[in-house]
Amino acid sequence: MPAISVRTCPRPVVAVSIIALGLALGLGLGGCNRPSLSDVTGSIGGSDSLPNTNAGMRRYAEEWGRRYDSNRTDKRIAMNYARALRALTQHTQAVAVLRGLAITHPHDMEVLGAYGKALADDGKLQEAAKVLQNAHTPERPNWSILSAQGSVADQLGDHERAREFYGSALKIRPNDPAVLSNLGLSYALSRNLPTAETTLRDAVAQPAADMRVRQNLALVLALQGKFGEAEEVSRRDLAPADAASNVAEIRRMISQSNTWSAIRQVDRRPAARPKGAAAKRPTPGAS
Repeated sequence: MPAISVRTCPRPVVAVSIIALGLALGLGLGGCNRPSLSDVTGSIGGSDSLPNTNAGMRRYAEEWGRRYDSNRTDKRIAMNYARALRALTQHTQAVAVLRGLAITHPHDMEVLGAYGKALADDGKLQEAAKVLQNAHTPERPNWSILSAQGSVADQLGDHERAREFYGSALKIRPNDPAVLSNLGLSYALSRNLPTAETTLRDAVAQPAADMRVRQNLALVLALQGKFGEAEEVSRRDLAPADAASNVAEIRRMISQSNTWSAIRQVDRRPAARPKGAAAKRPTPGAS
């Protein structure tokens, strides 16, 4: 989906449209320990466990940074340093580290996968898409890379293509809660909130579902006006006050951005295709 980013708890990001709200808030609820969008699709590699506190993470980053300064071509060192940078949301630095590693390991698919996900973190989506497509092969597809490709496609606005990637990932790893969570968010970004809710409920029901998956369900419930249910889901992982605060923030943003009526209207009609785009069949069985 994955390494959890350790950072200071920010206030939720204010978005001005339902699309921005889903993209920015979908993985930003819950205060601490929230991943970036591409983190939902899996960690970037490395066998060392990450610390679970800000102070510990900074010490971890400093330690691996010193090692990296001494040997910038060692794969394990660079990968662990990049993981720490991503966890601290220092995405541009993580990209720089992994770009150098990709130059020295141009055919290492684990490195390319890490590099592609870091590029996505840093908002370099077109470049991320190109790198990720080379991070596995058609005869040996990697479910985590497929899911990362889906999240990039979603951020680029190609939700049908994103769901094709998620469907392929689920064929390799059926019922994976992280992939299902990405799929649910994809439906939300397409303004198909009922299907998003159904998919996210399936994700939450999986034994390996974690806080990130549950908070995504809470987001979609709140976007449909099911504020009580959203708060109940959030309370599984958050203190009651934090759960209530998150739901109140979503309610406030919906009110301020005037998207409530737009949600209702869009839910009653098919999503519009880009001008000139050929019609495509839905992707049944993707979930």
